[in-house]
Amino acid sequence: MKKIIALLLCLLMIVGMVACATDTNNDQTDGSQDTTPATENSDSSDDTNGNDGDVVTITYSYWGTPDEAASVQAVADKFHEEYPNIKVEVMAIPNEEYVTKLNTMATANELPDCGIMNESGVLDFASDGLLYDISAMYEGADSMPLDAITFKSEGKPVAYSAANEVLSLYYNKDMFDAAGLDYPSATEAMTWDEFVTLAKTLTLDANGNNALSPDFDKENIKQYGCVVDNWTWQLEVWALSNGGRWFTEDGSACTINDPKVIESIQKVADLTLVENCMPYNAGLEDNGMQRSLLTGTVAMATAGAWNVGTCLATARDEGLNYGVARLPKMVNEVTICTGGPQVVFSQTKHPEEAMTFIKWYMKEENSWDSLIATGIWMPILEEYYTDETLTNKWIDNPNFPDHDEYKGAVVDYARDCAESTCWYYIPHTTEFIELLRTVLGPVWTGEQTAEQAITENYDALNAVFMGE
Repeated sequence: MKKIIALLLCLLMIVGMVACATDTNNDQTDGSQDTTPATENSDSSDDTNGNDGDVVTITYSYWGTPDEAASVQAVADKFHEEYPNIKVEVMAIPNEEYVTKLNTMATANELPDCGIMNESGVLDFASDGLLYDISAMYEGADSMPLDAITFKSEGKPVAYSAANEVLSLYYNKDMFDAAGLDYPSATEAMTWDEFVTLAKTLTLDANGNNALSPDFDKENIKQYGCVVDNWTWQLEVWALSNGGRWFTEDGSACTINDPKVIESIQKVADLTLVENCMPYNAGLEDNGMQRSLLTGTVAMATAGAWNVGTCLATARDEGLNYGVARLPKMVNEVTICTGGPQVVFSQTKHPEEAMTFIKWYMKEENSWDSLIATGIWMPILEEYYTDETLTNKWIDNPNFPDHDEYKGAVVDYARDCAESTCWYYIPHTTEFIELLRTVLGPVWTGEQTAEQAITENYDALNAVFMGE
């Protein structure tokens, strides 16, 4: 996800200002979005707008090359045109050095005023007192960012995702048509058992037998029924779906050894090991869509909403007839959400100005054409999920799948069934997920059961959770 967010932010930096200039005018003309100056300036963090007073200079950090700095600075200069009392200087830090550089700057009390962060590092910085309390950033606003994409430390917001992303089920309609099967529902999740049966029905060997047939040849599979992405962070959704949690809801304990969590992992592994309806994958790369629907040999795949814009639109132009539905449920109907945040660092001497810039930077109209309308990002404000006019403005465009499908399986699903990924309320998730990825390797091959792997490694996983 970090790679995707970095790529998308570069797109935003380069072309976002065109979207800002175009869409803001359109919104105020057609009435489909409330972005009038009176509304925006009612927020406490926007009080610096205007021409009176001294100019305050703040720094903004992002991961990227120095060559990209001119494009990012152009974004900052556009902001300065609207807020002449605030000047933003861009600090470009190479991706591979970003966190190390910020930690070094924190030690020297030289952090920038604000910047971008990877999701899994936010609460680490917050627990060290390095993020500013931004509770007032949306004070007085007509619409707040979704609670599920709000990073909280000790109950207080410390960051909001700049975009929303949820997991859904994507499928090849032509494969369903060939099998004479109904499409999965966009409004009601099938049970896990129904999903497994469906996936086995759609799994075909070289002789055309499906995985339910006694004549099925599992050594010569030409079409698989599903890919349930085992890129590690995405596995958390199945723990929640099965009635368990990786961590307690208040973040006080690691509960990944809960039998419900262990069972959820084993069920995913058994799609390959027992049911023969999913190809083996080591879970080491974030490439679920690339190794599933895009290959033309897989009927269904779990994947993030960003794929609609990053690869599925192109694939559809090349002939892929795809649809979107809700994830199957083990016990509970649930999806998880994520999105890279922009933050204000606690060492800033200008928190109000930094909040003003970050809030402006995350406004939907500033990334509309390049990211939201393409399907790469989902909006962060609640009103896009509850106001029919705004929802339709968002999803009524040729880049998206069928309107009703997308609304039910993505928009309504995100509003009604999304839970925060663990990094919104737990620190040390980078190390935890990296260790868990290693722990689960033998589970995907069948060398160990999920129970064996988690039980043997629980103390190490818990020690990472505790920050030891």
